Amino acid sequence: MTQKEFAQKICVSTSFQTLTELEQKKVLDRHIKLIISAFGVNEAWLRTGEGEIFEKDITPNYKIAETMEIFKQLNPFFQDFILDQLHKLLDYERTVEKDTKKRSQAANDEL
Repeated sequence: MTQKEFAQKICVSTSFQTLTELEQKKVLDRHIKLIISAFGVNEAWLRTGEGEIFEKDITPNYKIAETMEIFKQLNPFFQDFILDQLHKLLDYERTVEKDTKKRSQAANDEL
């Protein structure tokens, strides 16, 4: 991701972004909140470097926004196709998770 793209995603100018990297401007709490919201970053990690980089089970808003922008540009036929594929992918993911849990339980039972 470029500096310009990053700045756009957190709603700041590229010049502000550059100045913060050069430590000529301070990052305010509102900027931290925007980064957390846009990228799903763990606040503790961002502020202290401790913990996981990303929050678990959170999709960064920029992924949702980008997906919606692309989806809106598609012909309705392809929108229906994408929705169908997403449902199939979700079903597959759930099946894989169930199989993984069953195998893990079977391995624990053998111990």
